[in-house]
Amino acid sequence: MERLFFAAGAASGFVSVAAGAFGAHALRTRLAPDLLAVFETAVKYQLAHALALLACGFAMGRAAGPAAVLAGSFFLLGTVLFSGSLYALALSGVRALGVLTPLGGLAFLAGWVALFFAAFAMPRR
Repeated sequence: MERLFFAAGAASGFVSVAAGAFGAHALRTRLAPDLLAVFETAVKYQLAHALALLACGFAMGRAAGPAAVLAGSFFLLGTVLFSGSLYALALSGVRALGVLTPLGGLAFLAGWVALFFAAFAMPRR
């Protein structure tokens, strides 16, 4: 799982930077300002949680126990639900997709709580 979270964090970081560039260059004239702001929010949260996934991989490498696995799982779920729903909403204009966004936000919050507990499971050096 350690490798999975490192790889997922790196891939998610790549996708978020690519999406940010796409939004800044290709979508700026094609999306309404409110939808462009939604797209940019998705990019920001995805990038932040790409770093969180890397932290989970690091924590797992230091024997943080199941809390780090849980945190990484929540961060992955949150990225799909939160950022994914915002990308889909911005690109399609279908506002009903926004109903998934708060569930992704809850997954992000749960991931941060789990990572907090993972910190205490790591051995002291």
